[in-house]
Formats: sequence, C-alpha cells, structure tokens
Amino acid sequence: VHGTSAITAVTAQNSVTVTDYVALEPRMVVAQVEAVASDMTVAAAKTGMLANRAIVAAVADVLRRLALPHVVVDPVMVAKGGARLLDPDAERAYVEQLFARADVLTPNLLEAEALLGRAVRTREAMRQAARDLHALGPRVVVVKGGHLEGPEAVDVFYDGVRLEELAAPRVHTRNTHGTGCTFSAAIAARLALGAERLEAVRGAKEYLTEAIRRSYSVGRGHGPVDHLHPLTPR
Repeated sequence: VHGTSAITAVTAQNSVTVTDYVALEPRMVVAQVEAVASDMTVAAAKTGMLANRAIVAAVADVLRRLALPHVVVDPVMVAKGGARLLDPDAERAYVEQLFARADVLTPNLLEAEALLGRAVRTREAMRQAARDLHALGPRVVVVKGGHLEGPEAVDVFYDGVRLEELAAPRVHTRNTHGTGCTFSAAIAARLALGAERLEAVRGAKEYLTEAIRRSYSVGRGHGPVDHLHPLTPR
C-alpha cells in the first residue's frame, strides 16, 4: 500500500526520549486529511498521537464527514516510561468522540489502564479489559501484552463474539522504537488490502515480530524496528 500522513504535532525526540512537542492547529490537521482524501482513494486510516482534545475532536469529525473506511485507533496516551501524554479532558474525548469511529482499537497495557482507570497486569485482566473497552464503541479491541513478562508476547483480540489470544515468541531486544505505531499501521494496511479484521491483526503481528527480530541500534536508547524486511502478506 501507499501511505500518506497528516501531521498532528512536531516532536523533538531521539532514541532516548521525547523532550518537547508543539501541536498543530486542528484546522491544519483537517486540511491535510482533506487534501489527501480529495486526491486519492483512501482505503484505510489510522490515528496516532493526537496531542489534545481539540485535535481529537477535529479528527473524529473529519473521519465521520469524509466517511473514511477501516479506521484503526492507536490511543497514544502513555509514553514508554509511563508518563501521560494527554490530559484527562483529552482522554475522555477519545472515548466520547473517537471510539465509535474505530474499526480496531489497539491500546497497550498502560493505555488500557488509563482508559479504564484500573490495573491491567495479567492475561485475565487483559481479557476483561478487551471486553470492557469493546463496550465503549470500537468494533474490535486488541489489548497488546508486550509489557508483560514471559517467553511469549501475547495480545488479546475481541470483537464482541470471538476472544482470541495471539502469541508470538518474545524477542529480547531494547530496539522497540515505534512498535505500537508499526503494529497499527500494519493492521490498517492489511484492512486496506481486504483482509478480515482477525486476519489483519494476525498478519500485522507476524510482520511486527519479524521487524523486531531484525531491529537495529541507532543512538543510545531504543533503536527502530526494521520496516523493510521481506515478509509479505499471504
């Protein structure tokens, strides 16, 4: 697929940390989406860091107005170190305005905890979190378990009927920069190509696992995964 982007915030970051960011005006975020959609056929869309309530609301509105299909919402709310990236008002806006537009919601454990206001630290807690988040509006919830310990990285998929645990061998590396963004983008790409939702999530996890296995070190912190490895869709 060919990916396009609408920038929501300019960040100052490296492999170690994000030191600062400036959010764009919501009208500029919307203008970028409209510019792309007026020129190209959009087969799927994903959200990432939305920065504040005004941008969350603007993105939810433009998704609805343009009827963009196969929306994957990656609720970027908590940094790797645990710091909250959104204020509580913006977090509520995710639930109130964006979840109903989501075909797939992909929180990690810290984000699931922020959204539900309780600890999510076990497989059973992940299963219940998936059910409770699904009740808030998304058609599918994938609770990512990469922060748990163990020989496997297990994600929980729930679509209101099927509850599946998707496991892959854990890759022991610190080079995990961008794993969440890569996962949600890969899901969106496979949905764009016509995959069913569970199939899209399985394929994205397989792709990401290999990307982590082939990751490399850049700088003093978390290096990037290898997005260009040769694994192709089945």
